[in-house]
Amino acid sequence: MLPLARAVSFKAVLQKGSRVQVPKLVRWQFKIDNQQVLEVIVKPSGSFANVERFYARICQDGRVAIPKMTLKLMEGRKEGLVGSVLEIELRPAETLR
Repeated sequence: MLPLARAVSFKAVLQKGSRVQVPKLVRWQFKIDNQQVLEVIVKPSGSFANVERFYARICQDGRVAIPKMTLKLMEGRKEGLVGSVLEIELRPAETLR
């Protein structure tokens, strides 16, 4: 498979276990490789604040795990984000040195 070469964005529902599903069409269209390290940008849908970034790989099942610290920072005063819609952007990670 070829690595992701440009940024791609989509909306997804936060699932149990702090994970989001990358749509199958996005994975097929951009031939996203599960060995590639991606920069993931996450924010609650409709929010201009609470934008968080982290590096991750896509799991075999097509999901991305969001670190618990990132979720805590995004929650703010809410009591959890499970089931809420998130805006996700996947970018190729710059060469990590």
